[in-house]
Amino acid sequence: MSAPIAKAVVYNRVPRVTADFWLIKLMAVTMGETAADYLNVQMGLGLTATSLVMSAILAVALVWQFAQKKYVPAAYWLSVVLISIVGTLITDNLVDNFHVPLLATTIAFSVALALTFLLWFQTERTLSIHSIFTGRREAFYWLAILFTFALGTAAGDLVAEKFALGYLATGILFGMIIASLAIGYFFLGLDPILGFWLVYILTRPLGASFGDLMSQPAQYGGLGLGTIVTSAIFLAAIVTIVAFMSVRGEGEELAEINEDGKLGKPGQRERLTVAREER
Repeated sequence: MSAPIAKAVVYNRVPRVTADFWLIKLMAVTMGETAADYLNVQMGLGLTATSLVMSAILAVALVWQFAQKKYVPAAYWLSVVLISIVGTLITDNLVDNFHVPLLATTIAFSVALALTFLLWFQTERTLSIHSIFTGRREAFYWLAILFTFALGTAAGDLVAEKFALGYLATGILFGMIIASLAIGYFFLGLDPILGFWLVYILTRPLGASFGDLMSQPAQYGGLGLGTIVTSAIFLAAIVTIVAFMSVRGEGEELAEINEDGKLGKPGQRERLTVAREER
């Protein structure tokens, strides 16, 4: 009889995908759009200075995030908010400072994201977001996240500005695409990894469109709330949900690694054992 395979139960370092995940992600990208505009325009820092400052803050947040060996809501979502701001600023710099057309920017970031996924898969043999339990996999994950925000910004601006659909129509368009992907996932067998990353990309222009709709003046098709009020509304909502998730342990997910390196799902008994050991 063969010897039993040793098992080790570890935590996934990113959250389980739930309705709360998508809600807070959508608010994070909305705030990323309005916060970037506030720092750049209202505070008068300019694109270059804003980009340098926010990139430095993001680097500190990612150091905190990478130091965690499981999903910690405050560290994770702070990194998401900051990376959404930096991703927006990268696209804005290319378009405004270097005069790269939005179509070319959209294509470039699409290629960059595709290459990231290709390298990720060749290195790890999986793109699963349920198996982010090593530093290398997490590095690929955050690099992909950065490119999704930059790509989403470029695609959203391309549709809203270049194609002149306006903020509301752009938001509705991307919302309908996301709804169709949800139908594909729940009823038509859409691959969950492909569906996740497509929706992750598309929630960026969806959130940005509604962020602009709320913050921009009426003469530009907005509601005129301003970037300060809009950012404050979404920041308060994000902080509230993150606090709730921290208290309840919402979003935590366990991943099981066998001796042969294959990933499995931990059983209920293993979950209870780990929970008792942590107390």
